[in-house]
Amino acid sequence: MLRHELQPGKLVTGTVLALAGVLYAGDAGGAWETPWFVAIPLVTGGLFLAGAVAFVTGRIRRRRASGRTTDEPGPDMAT
Repeated sequence: MLRHELQPGKLVTGTVLALAGVLYAGDAGGAWETPWFVAIPLVTGGLFLAGAVAFVTGRIRRRRASGRTTDEPGPDMAT
């Protein structure tokens, strides 16, 4: 199997949507009662969280790709 880079934003999205699916599957199976309006904040909040995670991940990867790390002073820092 080919290696690929981890994308945490997609991981968060998949987890939240799988959770919403499990909630409604349990409701359909009669295990518990899930109100219809639970999915809206769950999915909206999950997508917002996934977007924030993807943004932070992209910023970290751009910073590492440019060769700048926390151990090395940047070009704007005088030593």
